[in-house]
Amino acid sequence: MIKFFKKYHKWLGVIFAIIILTYVFSGIILNHRNGLSYIDVSRKLLPKEYRYRNWNNAAVKSTLKIYSDSILVYGNVGIWLTDSSFSVFKNFSAGITKGIDNRKVFQIIQTTGKKLLAGTLSGLYIFNNEEDKWISVALPVKEKTIIDIIQKQDSIFILTRSSLLKSIDLSHFSVSQLPPPENYDNKTGLFKTLWVIHSGEIYGIAGKIIVDLAGLVFAFLTITGFIIFVNKIILKKRNNPPEVKVKLKNSTRWNIKWHNKFGWITLAILILNVTTGMFLRPPLLAFIGNSKVGKIPFTELSTPNPWFDQLRRIYYDQEIDRLIVATMDGFYYSDDNFKTELKKFQFQPPASIMGVTVLEKSEPYEYLVGSFEGLFLWNSQTGEVFDYIKKQEYYPPSANSRPIGDFLVSGFTNDYKNQEYFFDYNMGATNINGSEKFAVLPENIISESPVSLWNVALEIHTGRIYHSIIGDFYVLIVPITGLFVLFILISGFIVWLKMRK
Repeated sequence: MIKFFKKYHKWLGVIFAIIILTYVFSGIILNHRNGLSYIDVSRKLLPKEYRYRNWNNAAVKSTLKIYSDSILVYGNVGIWLTDSSFSVFKNFSAGITKGIDNRKVFQIIQTTGKKLLAGTLSGLYIFNNEEDKWISVALPVKEKTIIDIIQKQDSIFILTRSSLLKSIDLSHFSVSQLPPPENYDNKTGLFKTLWVIHSGEIYGIAGKIIVDLAGLVFAFLTITGFIIFVNKIILKKRNNPPEVKVKLKNSTRWNIKWHNKFGWITLAILILNVTTGMFLRPPLLAFIGNSKVGKIPFTELSTPNPWFDQLRRIYYDQEIDRLIVATMDGFYYSDDNFKTELKKFQFQPPASIMGVTVLEKSEPYEYLVGSFEGLFLWNSQTGEVFDYIKKQEYYPPSANSRPIGDFLVSGFTNDYKNQEYFFDYNMGATNINGSEKFAVLPENIISESPVSLWNVALEIHTGRIYHSIIGDFYVLIVPITGLFVLFILISGFIVWLKMRK
């Protein structure tokens, strides 16, 4: 049996060496998004599917008509000013922090006082007409990312992933923690728990550094293992000079010593990191997506804030004076301006675990809800859900189906020729009700919209980078690699333990 473990530990380690190294270094990059957000990568260096065509890859989140012949188009490409016919586009992102990642825009609104506000990955911005650029607005919270902005009477509400800020003059802000939902059980999603364990964020920056170091150890084990493998092959050759043999034997001895020592010391954390990572991607994600667990004490999760990293969208229905909040745990509402516990809608719309991208009112008590699950008309009173793209009644899929729908809706607009278009992550702009195509994506937007280093790392870490090679089978890259890497780790420990005894 020991020969079996030794043989396959060696060969699987060699076969998966490159993949392991890409996971290690992409994971370290993912852990430090803010610090690396200014680094961009040309889309020409990536497979063709990462290049913009027809406004795909979440290029557009939405549009905002600020004057009769002036429309702002915003999303992953930043902010662009165009006319009513979408014929000429001017870069409108001046003043926003350098780096395409920092220019990722979630929401833009025009207040009743004609002020433009933009919620981006790098913070809140207000447009200064005199200087013709965006000015960063200092906020009294640690979170930089602003995911939604609304106006309610004379108040501006700014939503982060954990908190709600309120201001009247856009100079002074009050920070409020949204009240808990009814029957709050102080639990959090299993997905979120595994996520923070995998990244190390469960213990803040210290936890991230520990995971980074564990990743570097994994890289060290991979490289030293490969050196041992190569050295032994060379040593088998009979024509090696004696001095070469001595050097190779010393090198092999040193690499084996530290390979074993670092291996058994970090085994537990490496196994934990690999296992948690496997459940953060399909198909294993389907088994944990809706599960909730207790908060782990003395960690980042044990915050008294029931909405820590849970908030995704906010909407004010003026007709019924109701505030609606889309969260990772579903849709909630408040009819008393967040004075009492939030109420969960009895009937929930279909929405991807990756977040809501569209939330607009259609009719009384009826809303247009979009996500990577699709685009739907949802009646919050009756629970009726109509598939807005397929033009048919919606039927929920089975519990263990994939966590995304047939259409990955990343945005929506009706500002082009008074027709409705949704933006699919893969297909781009699509007319919902007719054959009229959306405006052509101009070359100046393509040339000025690279991809961030962080997003490249994300594509590598999730396995999506392999889609252009193996198609939809890329979803199996993470679980299959995870299983083999677990075998490599465990078999290596068994061999070391046996040899030591």
